Amino acid sequence: MSHVFSEETHRNLLSRIPDCTGRPVSDWLRAVEEGPSLVRFEEKVSWLRGEHDLSYGHAKAIIHEYDLRRAARKLL
Repeated sequence: MSHVFSEETHRNLLSRIPDCTGRPVSDWLRAVEEGPSLVRFEEKVSWLRGEHDLSYGHAKAIIHEYDLRRAARKLL
C-alpha cells in the first residue's frame, strides 16, 4: 500500500470524484476490482488513467482508497 496524499487531501479528492467523473467512488472501486491483476501502485494508476481517461490525481486517489479498503478487509 502506498501513502500518496495527506488524509485531508485524499478525502477532498474522493469527495470531488463523483462530480468530476459522473460516477460514484464505489463504481471506480468496482472497476479496479474487476480490472487486470496489476501489482504495483503506479501500474494500477496508469491502467485506470488509460482505460477511463481520468486525471492523475483522481486515479491515484481511487487506487489509494482501493488499497486502503483491501488492507482493511485483510485485517478483519
